[in-house]
Amino acid sequence: MNDLHGLWADWRAAVSHELPFATTLRHRLHADPRISGDEEDTALAVLEAMPAGETTRVAKTGRALRLGSPDGPAVALRAELDALPVLERTGVPFASETDLMHACGHDVHLAALVAVCRAADQIGVPQPILALLQPREETPPSGALDIVDSGMLRDQQVTAVVGAHVQPRLPAGVVSVVPGPINASTDEFEVVVTGHGGHAGYPHLLRDPILALAQIIVSLQQIASRRIDPVSGAVCSVGRIQSGTAANIVPNQATALGSLRVMRDSDREAALATLREIVHGTARAYGCEAELRIMPCEPVLQNDSALALDAAGWLTRGGVTVDTAFRSFGADDFAHYCGSTRGLMMFVGLGDSAGAPTLHDERFLPPDSSIELVATALVAGYLAALGS
Repeated sequence: MNDLHGLWADWRAAVSHELPFATTLRHRLHADPRISGDEEDTALAVLEAMPAGETTRVAKTGRALRLGSPDGPAVALRAELDALPVLERTGVPFASETDLMHACGHDVHLAALVAVCRAADQIGVPQPILALLQPREETPPSGALDIVDSGMLRDQQVTAVVGAHVQPRLPAGVVSVVPGPINASTDEFEVVVTGHGGHAGYPHLLRDPILALAQIIVSLQQIASRRIDPVSGAVCSVGRIQSGTAANIVPNQATALGSLRVMRDSDREAALATLREIVHGTARAYGCEAELRIMPCEPVLQNDSALALDAAGWLTRGGVTVDTAFRSFGADDFAHYCGSTRGLMMFVGLGDSAGAPTLHDERFLPPDSSIELVATALVAGYLAALGS
């Protein structure tokens, strides 16, 4: 343990030395983002900044870089490559000039991972690092699931996967390290209601699919309020409704797209069963028929308890304020790693310094100073993987 304390101090000092380089890289990545599935240029830019190591292509556009011995167990540190289809409104000199934006902090995560790996290469670490430059976190098909299915974690003898994600809902300087479920599962769904349209002045001759769909949307809120234990919770949101061509014409069809999220795996099937019941039953009550398509996305993200407790200990000893309660109904495909090996995802607080109250906002811009705290969290996760 004394050796690990020395490593903790040396590694953090070496990371601090790498911050100017990492900040320049962050600006470069932020100014030139790539959408999910088209991250090749971003992966190459990050690899150019990394120490030399054994590199493997993963999940089409991603990379896995092994630093240290080619044999034996390794600890994986993950950062995401992709940006979002958001038009940036930050006004900074390194803002994206395209219709894409790093509006979720992935540029910060990548820069922090580079700082950690360059520092580790300087001081030497007792177990190899597998730097996962993961594509397609934002859009299915999941890059994390592809990596898991490829068998790479098994082939590389990965004992744990560690990640850290910036979070404006936490105060600046705080790192949240919570055992157990911290992100919800998510299933997206499409509802298509078919009725019998016609003239809006003769509603008694019609079967209105918009009216039926409106009632379905309202009734879906019963999943969270009446069907799932409120202690664990659920969220059902509809993000898109489409129907009709004119104010005086009742259409034949109405469509809605939404997502269903729960925080316990045991609630997932019950919530989906209720979704089916409400959609089909309500449509029939209005004289319509409904088609329901469910698209599974991510499972519940479950942090390994031992990893979380040990990482929190390292951060606390290092003077970092640790939160042990924050959970989010956001989803992250990091959850797939947790189903394959031990996993730890931490949240790094930004507070008002983020420029916007939520992720994916056109004004969202973590300060450059957040690179160091993300890097510190990754180092703490690595040490936790060695000691737990």
